[in-house]
Amino acid sequence: MAEVLFVSKPVAPPWNDSSKNLVRDIAGHLRRHSPVLMGHAGQPNPLGQGRVEPVYRAASSGGFAPSARENLGVLRHLLLGRSSDLWHFFFAPNPRSSAAGRLATAIRRAPSVHTVCSVPAEGVDVTKLLFANATVALSRSAYDRFVGEGVSELALRVIPPSVPPLAEPTLLERAQLRKKHELPEAATIWIYPGDLEFGGGAEIALEGFAAWNRPDAMLLMACRRKTAQADQALSELHAKAKQWGIDAQVVWLGETQHIHELLAASDFVVMVNPAAYAKMDYPLVALESMCLARPVLLGKATPSAELAEAGGAVAVEASGEALAEAIERLSGDRAAIRAVGSKARALVTSRFSPQVVAEAYEVLYEEIHG
Repeated sequence: MAEVLFVSKPVAPPWNDSSKNLVRDIAGHLRRHSPVLMGHAGQPNPLGQGRVEPVYRAASSGGFAPSARENLGVLRHLLLGRSSDLWHFFFAPNPRSSAAGRLATAIRRAPSVHTVCSVPAEGVDVTKLLFANATVALSRSAYDRFVGEGVSELALRVIPPSVPPLAEPTLLERAQLRKKHELPEAATIWIYPGDLEFGGGAEIALEGFAAWNRPDAMLLMACRRKTAQADQALSELHAKAKQWGIDAQVVWLGETQHIHELLAASDFVVMVNPAAYAKMDYPLVALESMCLARPVLLGKATPSAELAEAGGAVAVEASGEALAEAIERLSGDRAAIRAVGSKARALVTSRFSPQVVAEAYEVLYEEIHG
């Protein structure tokens, strides 16, 4: 059975990062290949198969971005470590990482796949950053951009991300979750489960909530801190909530271990970002929300808007006013809300299941390695 080395962040808890969760779910559902994960010393294997290479320090496993020293350790492993039949890279293309991948695959003559976990910023020449035998775009939007900038279609594939199945909550379960988390049973609850520093979605969520102007509503801000700029961004958002007169209705949750319960208990999931930079094309939390049959509102100009084409989400212009108008239309039509949730769940459980996505990768591995 051929071995596939997954070159990524450490694949270890906490499971709060889209790219390493994607690695875990693909590797854990391979049937014809044996996965090799990059982890830390003493780490148990999170899969039921394959093995873990201790590439990272244990203290690094919870971070969103490995340090320069840890990245050098990854390169050292690629150049000098135990060989595998095929390498599968997971990162957003950038000059340093792409150069390292190009160098290591050339020296070790390793066939390779590169999954582009988030697209580079506009204006970046992607042709200089892609190096693998096959590059996987997670969305049609990313694929079209790469082709439009001169990347050969022969070296490109579109394989979407995956999400493990989550049980759709019943009305009784939703009521119980609201009670557990001390959320008013009769309130209309929005949740923003995104980043603080990137994309602008947090401010749009606040602005839209303020424009909607319902005294019996609540906005849950389940925001992750990714960078050193997070505290400044949070301070500015607090000031805007106070300026717009909604600070008493906003709950600042930060990063939470109960995100699935809070998504299930909410009425609307809002992730209306103007751009997809520093995010997976289809955010993991958006797919999880859809799996829970929640109405998800996404930015119209981003790759994630593709989720709305089959009616499984709602794409709106990236402004607070447009978000408030979309919520107003939905909130007045319970049948429409149920239809969006039902289509969302059907789409995710069919197209984005780990089994389906892993099979697509195994077909690609076989094309490249035989």
